[in-house]
Amino acid sequence: MNFREFLQKNTVYLDGGMGTLLQEKGLPPGELPERWNLTHPECITEIHRAYFDAGSHVVCTNTFGANALKFSDEELERIIAAAVENARKAASESSSPKEKFIALDIGPCGRLLKPLGDMDFEAAVALFAKTVRIGASCGVDLVLIETMNDSYETKAALLAVKENSDLPVLVSNAYGENGKLMTGATPAAMVALLEGMGADALGANCSLGPRRLASVAEELLEKASVPVLLKPNAGLPKTVNGKTVFDVTPEEFSREMEALVRKGIRVAGGCCGTTPSYIRETVSRTESLAPVPVTEKNLTVVSSYTHAVEFGGAPVLIGERINPTGKKRFRQALTERDLDYILAEGLRQQEKGAHVLDVNVGLPEIDEPLLLSETVRELQTVLDLPLQIDTANAEAMEKALRCYNGKAMVNSVNGKKESMETVFPLVKKYGGLVVALTLDENGIPSTAEGRVEIARNILKTAESYGISRKDIIVDTLAMTVSADHTAAVATLASLRDVREKLGCQTSLGVSNVSFGLPCRDSINSTFFALALENGLSAAIMNPDSAEMMRTYHSFMALRGMDENCASYIEKIPALLPASSAPVPTVPASKEEGDRSELCYAIVKGLREKAASVTASMLESSSGLSIVENEIIPALNRVGKGFEEKTVYLPQLLMSAEAAKSAFDVIKTRTAKAEATAFSGKVVLATVRGDIHDIGKNIVKLLLENYGFSVVDLGKDVPPEDVVETAVSLHAPLVGLSALMTTTVPAMEKTVSLLHEKAPWCKIMVGGAVLTQEYASAIGADFYAKDAMEGVRYAESLLPKA
Repeated sequence: MNFREFLQKNTVYLDGGMGTLLQEKGLPPGELPERWNLTHPECITEIHRAYFDAGSHVVCTNTFGANALKFSDEELERIIAAAVENARKAASESSSPKEKFIALDIGPCGRLLKPLGDMDFEAAVALFAKTVRIGASCGVDLVLIETMNDSYETKAALLAVKENSDLPVLVSNAYGENGKLMTGATPAAMVALLEGMGADALGANCSLGPRRLASVAEELLEKASVPVLLKPNAGLPKTVNGKTVFDVTPEEFSREMEALVRKGIRVAGGCCGTTPSYIRETVSRTESLAPVPVTEKNLTVVSSYTHAVEFGGAPVLIGERINPTGKKRFRQALTERDLDYILAEGLRQQEKGAHVLDVNVGLPEIDEPLLLSETVRELQTVLDLPLQIDTANAEAMEKALRCYNGKAMVNSVNGKKESMETVFPLVKKYGGLVVALTLDENGIPSTAEGRVEIARNILKTAESYGISRKDIIVDTLAMTVSADHTAAVATLASLRDVREKLGCQTSLGVSNVSFGLPCRDSINSTFFALALENGLSAAIMNPDSAEMMRTYHSFMALRGMDENCASYIEKIPALLPASSAPVPTVPASKEEGDRSELCYAIVKGLREKAASVTASMLESSSGLSIVENEIIPALNRVGKGFEEKTVYLPQLLMSAEAAKSAFDVIKTRTAKAEATAFSGKVVLATVRGDIHDIGKNIVKLLLENYGFSVVDLGKDVPPEDVVETAVSLHAPLVGLSALMTTTVPAMEKTVSLLHEKAPWCKIMVGGAVLTQEYASAIGADFYAKDAMEGVRYAESLLPKA
């Protein structure tokens, strides 16, 4: 039986941890565990066999970190080939009668992708593709992408699998205690992205024990229409008598996993700290349970890198202002490549209440494929709304969909054969919610029946490409009533029929109805209300229009979608004409009202704007005053939001980059830029054997923007090098990072050596596998659970210069 068939009919058992078992077998601190496929094949085979014997259907090759960043092409091929052979040998030697499969294990590459890091998206795709091609050629049965904490890197890895093999692929992400990925994605956002791209199963692993991952698992089960997998840690690590142990026993683990299997988990295994006994207990408790059927949730949804937006409940507002049609200033911005103007349009629409932004940059005189993808990337650096890719250019559409971080809306396809043959393959490959216009080779039907028939044909054709109707949103086309007084009637009837007869969500470009008429907002807002009552799911509209927004908030209140009319009461006063009688309202906070232009640019992550405003300010203000009164307060505002979980990592990093651009301007203009620096240097390093330096790089960026002098030793740094640097600089603070369980012993050795050779130096540690208890046990002075905690500790420790 092939794995896809097996997955559909059974509860699938994966294996457990590899790193902790290798440490028990003598893996030295700092040694790359993948090399043991070549140097200690008997140990790897023994571990795989133990998992098969414990009841695992699938063992993962010892290739979690096997990529071209760590190994030469020749060594990489040998390592993966040996890893597959070790797993295959274990399967043949196992006494278990169960079906057995071998998964190529792929973990994160250890670098953050642009714009948050320095790695190009296509470079990441190519990196993973090389590993996939080798694994596929060696005959693995499936691919497991796991422990991904960034949605963009997850997409790169999944795309690499899809483009370089036809293997089944399971995708698992590492969620934090807040139920989100490191870069902010919710489980619903990841379901949208991964289902859209065709993952065979999706889920969560690492980070926490099964009880603490239960809420994530339950959200995945609620949203996903494919099997959900769960591979928790054996709780949290701690040190007992110099040995790393985990705080959840096999009995506790299996009991908690049983509860989640009963709720619908279909692929179960373990991660850090779990051993064959954990798998054996889990299998024993659950294998007699009938698999919970995987059901189609029929959710029409798009997503950004942080969250999903569902259609079918509260109406969705799609901001229309990033479009050159009828906008002279916007056309000028496109021809001059004035991206700051475009980004400002996006931010303004977000602040006005748009849920999704339409993005159209089509002009005859520009390179649309290049500019559209660039605009999409830049918009995603400063705001977290899902985007609607609006273009008739197939090349531009593909480039934008490929680089988009999330599941985009696609505007549009229509009933013409050529249109469907062009758009549907792209939607199938990259995922997306495609807008279907009810027109075909014969034009736009004048009747509701004609438009519904075109929609029905589009749905049938989409199905032949493997695209479900939940990923089609039908636009029944608002025509101008100035040319046909019955046009609105036909559109409204079409909306109602599409919802009732076809069961599809709907959208409209609302403002088209008033073209050629005076007082267009009056017509638009009334038509908007009628459309909403006739089944409109989403409106492409101008969120700057007070009349349109009043209609929206009024509809929400009247339709029971605004509890206690809270949103209406909050929003309506600002939408009333200036001549209206005053309505009591809560005043804007002083913090918001007093925000300066530079502060706004930093908070919103506008790099070029921050630099230009700083240059202007230097004509009348000193660099020191700008830093102390503008830049640091802006960073503190964003930092506070991050600590309070209202701001996510991408926003934090882009604000830091904007602050850096302001600092750079000051540094070129005045020597006083250094006046706020703290005394002493902070030394940072990722410990020996670990190439995952994302966390360290984030800490470095923030520390530098707060005025600290940082010496970055990089990744895979021997303890002796860390100590030598700390001693030579008489550094008051060293920060150490580790992602992998197998590299924590190297961190402990580094801490011990620092205490011996540099007793004055304080040591802070961080990383996915660490806890406060663990950090204390290895002798660290401070555990930073995130980058901002590291900054706050440094502020408390180092005096101003």
